[in-house]
Amino acid sequence: MADFVGALDQGTTSTRFMIFDHGGNEIARHQLEHEQILPRAGWVEHNPAEIWERTRAVVESALTKANLTSGDLAALGITNQRETTVVWNRRTGRPYHNAIVWQDTRTDRIASALEREGKGDTIRHRAGLPPATYFSGGKIQWILENVDGVREAAENGEAVFGNIDTWVLWNLTGGTDGGVHVTDPTNASRTMLMDLETLDWDEELLSFFGIPRAMLPEIRPSSAPDPYGVTRASGPLRGEIPLTGILGDQQAATVGQVCFAPGEAKNTYGTGNFLLLNTGIELVRSKAGMLTTVCYSFGGQDPVYALEGSIAVTGSAVQWLRDQLGIISGAAQSEALAAQVEDNGGVYFVPAFSGLFAPYWRSDARGAIVGLSRYNTNAHLARATLEAICYQSRDVVEAMREDSGVALDVLKVDGGVTANELCMQLQADILGVPVSRPVVAETTALGAAYAAGLAVGFWNDTDELRRNWNEDRRWEPAWDEDRRAEGYAGWRKAVERTYGWVDVD
Repeated sequence: MADFVGALDQGTTSTRFMIFDHGGNEIARHQLEHEQILPRAGWVEHNPAEIWERTRAVVESALTKANLTSGDLAALGITNQRETTVVWNRRTGRPYHNAIVWQDTRTDRIASALEREGKGDTIRHRAGLPPATYFSGGKIQWILENVDGVREAAENGEAVFGNIDTWVLWNLTGGTDGGVHVTDPTNASRTMLMDLETLDWDEELLSFFGIPRAMLPEIRPSSAPDPYGVTRASGPLRGEIPLTGILGDQQAATVGQVCFAPGEAKNTYGTGNFLLLNTGIELVRSKAGMLTTVCYSFGGQDPVYALEGSIAVTGSAVQWLRDQLGIISGAAQSEALAAQVEDNGGVYFVPAFSGLFAPYWRSDARGAIVGLSRYNTNAHLARATLEAICYQSRDVVEAMREDSGVALDVLKVDGGVTANELCMQLQADILGVPVSRPVVAETTALGAAYAAGLAVGFWNDTDELRRNWNEDRRWEPAWDEDRRAEGYAGWRKAVERTYGWVDVD
């Protein structure tokens, strides 16, 4: 068998290809950003053709860096930004519209209408999700209703839908020349269209959005001994590599953090934050604003479920300080600036740029900076930004405890923001539990590699994967309970100030 496994990690702001060895060690990577298209307030788009070109480039560059060829890869896994919606013509390969990104809020009226018409409870029960702008179903409906010719093309079988995993897989396996139209349950469970119990598209849910079933990809296990397909020799890998793993990015990070037992949890710090708690084969329906989702589905085994707390804006709030306000020149500078002050100086920043996700689900909210006085400086705002990342995560942990009864002993963390050591210390302080970062912080790509490698026997079982996990750094809480309670009370008061800022029909 070949010595390595490849993982394509297509994220919200960039695409990267990583190569791992049997010990789960990174051998090579290449990463490229893509444009964030912002046509109007609340709208966020990506160019699917640009994403495919970035995919080709990062695969070729990573292989070149490692002096490897496609023949050195035993399998390939894909992980992706979830919910981001592409509709394209299967005959020409051209998208009908830019991809509508998970952060986009243009479907707020669609989500509100579902609630108003009494369909919300059915969606919650079947799909495990509240009607919200976050998920793919409303985005597909918007494209069908607003882009000329798409409804007719969908009815006659020409227009097809996929989240980014499906779009990339279709292109890797040939595109217009026999491309495979497939997804996995972790991505399908983010559409508001899949029944969590059957792991199949639900006709009643499809009818709520007016979506023809023929548009939708086949749902296959997240780790598939029978490959979804193979890469084409004409593609970036220039060889037929079996594609055997697909996981939405947050589920991939859960697998990469080896959270295989019920009660184990991880928090990924990226553009947004995503905290997943493994609930095993039990489907736990949330009463506290969490999402019920598929954690992973390995071929031949019962699906494993999770509770998830999805937070729209965390790392991207730091980008906002850099790109829109210009108070830092790079994300790393946020730590040094925030460290200039001992506390937030009474300032709270609630970055509800796209409304509030878990556990509030308030599409009428917008961002707010509160508690300002002339005493405050840009350092206080930088610290409030880091604290906002951590307070939003505490909101989710509190809701998960209410739903599951599980109190965390430790929080495993991963993603780019974990390089900010002040932020991780604040997370331990605000939560009151230790925070643990693994040696391999890029667990999203690693999880996709694990899913693909398990399918072909590159790794034998999840116990072998557990042995690969090693801790790099641990942060212990330093705040006393009074400071923790006072800070959280201020945060909750700030959150309430963001409600009702925009009108939602």
